Amino acid sequence: MFEFFTEMWGFAFMQRAFVATTVLSASVAPVGAFLVLRRLSLAGEAMAHAITPGIVIGFVTAGLSVMSLLIGGLIAGVGVAVLTSLLARKTILRSDASLASLYLIALAAGIFILSAAGSAIPLKSFLFGSILGIDDASMMLVGGVAMVTLLSFAVLLRPLIVSTCDPVFFEARTRWPWLVDQGFMLLLVLNLLAAFKTLGTLMAVGLMILPATAARYWAATITGQLVLGFVFALLSCWIGLTLSYIFPNTPSGPAIVLVAGAFFLISVLCAPLGFGRKPRKQSHADTTSLT
Repeated sequence: MFEFFTEMWGFAFMQRAFVATTVLSASVAPVGAFLVLRRLSLAGEAMAHAITPGIVIGFVTAGLSVMSLLIGGLIAGVGVAVLTSLLARKTILRSDASLASLYLIALAAGIFILSAAGSAIPLKSFLFGSILGIDDASMMLVGGVAMVTLLSFAVLLRPLIVSTCDPVFFEARTRWPWLVDQGFMLLLVLNLLAAFKTLGTLMAVGLMILPATAARYWAATITGQLVLGFVFALLSCWIGLTLSYIFPNTPSGPAIVLVAGAFFLISVLCAPLGFGRKPRKQSHADTTSLT
């Protein structure tokens, strides 16, 4: 067994993959936890599609440059998030309907531009990931986004907890409550962009949501969910990468997400808050215990 791990770690691309996914797990864990707590899990999937036209335009205009794809995806993601908030506040549509409408338009626009440019094949790795071929620029991107995310949560954690547990109170006591929501959506977009070269924009949502939902079955507090979400994400990455090394024909990104899915199913069946526990009405004490 020791010889096997020594052999696997002897390859530079495996070392880089383990380091990148470890950093990525620390970055996406808090984002995924609050996506689940704020009932925005499907919004993460929608934003993954919403950044597609920005990534496509960046690729068509500047090639496989990480910076061009980052800027393009960031503009598209932030644009969709801002328009969603604006439509929700100024029109009769709720935010979920606005986001669904805008992400469908963005996805269709991305596919149209991609087809018109005739460059679908090189972009496949950005949509589905190429963790074993991650380069220096992508490593720097993942590290930079992780640093920004963790520093931002040091500032936004308390407002996010209050707005999640009691949004009415938060809006009444805060002058610009929408800043917290937009800041959180910006962190979501940044983490999706950080993962597009590793797990791909589609698989990255799985690493955000599945460990967070699995942790929700084990922990009743936000702190516990944040810690367990990181642990599940980290183990999913490590086990998935190991499986992709043992079975060379297994793609790394889907393997990681499938392992995360296994943790979710085990949690559903075995966790204290899973099938083994009868549901009951949430009391005020339960709500305040989240903090």
